[in-house]
Amino acid sequence: MTIQTNICPRCGKPTEEGLCPQCRAADTKLLACEPRVTAVYCPVCDSQKRGKTWSDLRMPREDLIAELAVSAVSIHEDAKNLKVAVRSEDTASNRTACTVEVEGTLYSVPVSETCEVEILWQKEACDRCSRISGGYYEGIVQVRATDRKINAYEREVAASIAEQAEESLQQSGDRLSFISELEDSKDGVDITVGSQHLGQEIARMVTGALGGRYTTHPKLVGEKDGKALYRVTYSIRLPFYQKGDVVVSRGGYFEVREIDGRRLRVFDLQTGATRTLAETEVERLLGNVRDAESALVVFTQPNMVGLMDPKTYRTRELSAVPWTFPVEGQPIRVLRDEEQDRLVIVG
Repeated sequence: MTIQTNICPRCGKPTEEGLCPQCRAADTKLLACEPRVTAVYCPVCDSQKRGKTWSDLRMPREDLIAELAVSAVSIHEDAKNLKVAVRSEDTASNRTACTVEVEGTLYSVPVSETCEVEILWQKEACDRCSRISGGYYEGIVQVRATDRKINAYEREVAASIAEQAEESLQQSGDRLSFISELEDSKDGVDITVGSQHLGQEIARMVTGALGGRYTTHPKLVGEKDGKALYRVTYSIRLPFYQKGDVVVSRGGYFEVREIDGRRLRVFDLQTGATRTLAETEVERLLGNVRDAESALVVFTQPNMVGLMDPKTYRTRELSAVPWTFPVEGQPIRVLRDEEQDRLVIVG
């Protein structure tokens, strides 16, 4: 020790200035804890309330407890190399006692402290569940078909798209885009939605998947904070013909691929070419490729293919179509033309 060396005024050890690191760390409180933290959650959907905002953030209960407990702890700003552990125990149906253990270094001196935090679980109906239980809605999506009733496939697709749109918007943070009712009626599907954003998205996606168009019909229902409130009916009209329909025109068979107003973009099932048909050129509807049967390929020749009729088990000879590659012993999809007593290869 030289005459210029500083010593700690408390313990007498050498130090650069003032208290030595050990005495300084001993005089410094590592943790400051709030004794209680309140966690507000919705008992219906388990969403969490953070401040004034509800969140659908899902996490395991253990992780949530640890996050809440740590949020009640303030750690000294000079602490480094921290390790935090939380032990918890439910002491009642709405209370959880937590012990927070913190280890680290303070002024290069190893330190550790613990503190106790109690979590109070508080139930409250969230903004979304409150609206749903109160019958709140901002729009209705009505799915109908032109000059016919919608079929089971279209009903299933419309309902599935609605649920996908709801999930997608809620995952993006739009909590109030919910479906409060999805009704399967004799005329079609009615989807009651909690936001106009969701109604618009469902209408767009349904017409994109099934064709047709939609129109919007707003209705003034009141005023809030000086702004007019509207409920909107999204009226979807699916086309008479559907994607996948096989139609007959001038003796040929065509699969509908797209519908644009009164014109059909079709695939020629004989030549494999794509063309356009006006609805007035269609003589009759054969069926839809979704309802095709599987027929076993019995033999193949350059210009002919033999198929086993799945109903009679007789071998039928059909002209080969250039866009298919039938393999003996393998199935191929066909539709039955009862009027002409023939099978039509559809893929």
